[in-house]
Amino acid sequence: MSIPATALLRFWTMAVYFHGGAWNSADPARSFGIVESTVRRYLDSLTQLLVVRQLQPWHENLAKRQLKSPKVYVCDSGLLHALLGIRSERELLSHPKCGASWEGHVLEETVKTAEPDEAYFWGTHHGAELGLLLMKRGRRIGVEIKRADAPTVILLMRIALADLKLDELHIVYAGSRAYELAPWVKVMPVSTIPRLGTS
Repeated sequence: MSIPATALLRFWTMAVYFHGGAWNSADPARSFGIVESTVRRYLDSLTQLLVVRQLQPWHENLAKRQLKSPKVYVCDSGLLHALLGIRSERELLSHPKCGASWEGHVLEETVKTAEPDEAYFWGTHHGAELGLLLMKRGRRIGVEIKRADAPTVILLMRIALADLKLDELHIVYAGSRAYELAPWVKVMPVSTIPRLGTS
């Protein structure tokens, strides 16, 4: 699909604000004055070019209303920062998208190094969620991405662990020490991602 350069730049500038969140074609369509199907084609084109990742939701046969829209990530964090007008580490750390930027970077590194058979996210309308669900060699591996120096297991993680019948749950964080937080819950720094799913 051929997209005019000016329209693509406008779309990019708008799409980066969805980074780390659920995609909704209605808002960009209204801003562009075009139909939602055209906006979705724009997004699909950037996905095919491997500059945007559409992380699809996992649907389990549960008695819960589950999220159905994909989450959108700009694959290259440098490009994301440029489009957001972030020029320094100081600006990044004070920017509202700082957490989402970290999440997107870790997500890309995780998928690249863990080499799962499939990758999804999971969430419900009641707030239960899992940032990344990896299917690898018949195992279900859950990944939560946190910038906190001392991650904790919260109720929503326990719900995901039980509802999705996870074989493992990992919390990837910005620290440097790997440790076990609870049975079946391991905290790991980004540098140990290549070992994820090998146990």
